[in-house]
Amino acid sequence: MKKGVSFLVAVALMAFASFLVSAFDPSPLQGICVGINDHKDAVFETQNLVGSNVNLVTIEQFPGVNSHGISIVRVHFAPYGVNPPHIHPRAAEIFTVLEGTLLAVFVTSNPEHHYFSKVLKKGDIFAFPFGLNHFQYNIGHTNAVAIATLSSQFPGVITIANTTFGSNPPIDPDILAKAFQMDKKVVQYLQARFK
Repeated sequence: MKKGVSFLVAVALMAFASFLVSAFDPSPLQGICVGINDHKDAVFETQNLVGSNVNLVTIEQFPGVNSHGISIVRVHFAPYGVNPPHIHPRAAEIFTVLEGTLLAVFVTSNPEHHYFSKVLKKGDIFAFPFGLNHFQYNIGHTNAVAIATLSSQFPGVITIANTTFGSNPPIDPDILAKAFQMDKKVVQYLQARFK
């Protein structure tokens, strides 16, 4: 009988303690933090292989967002430029088009892999859910610009192709060939491109 009561007391204490435990981007620990870094002229170069330039502003670039749980991104797109498929492991994203016409896409997780897309024009807004694979593509004939706000002061970014084919040291090509169901020579070609 004593064992049963002790067990029930232990379970009750563990259940109570579990309500006190949580993991999230912490609440502000201070009221205001003014960024004091000198202003640097911004250069938005889109003449690269993907045709876009992503300028992420987090606590590292702008201390003023410290303890506010937010960050911001400005993305410039050349005609037909893409912000490649990526995820933010610690944030959801609100994406607003300032200029141009963009295709915004995200794909849900296993097992559905549902593809959601929308063509966005100037002033349109799109929400990318927390941690899902997403990208944007300039379907217009002119340059495009967008601003994204993220729900973390340090959202992180994992570009799918870069981490898969450009890891250091590289992932064994046999493993990637099997996982992607493609020829090993194609995998090696892609790994050489992302070094």
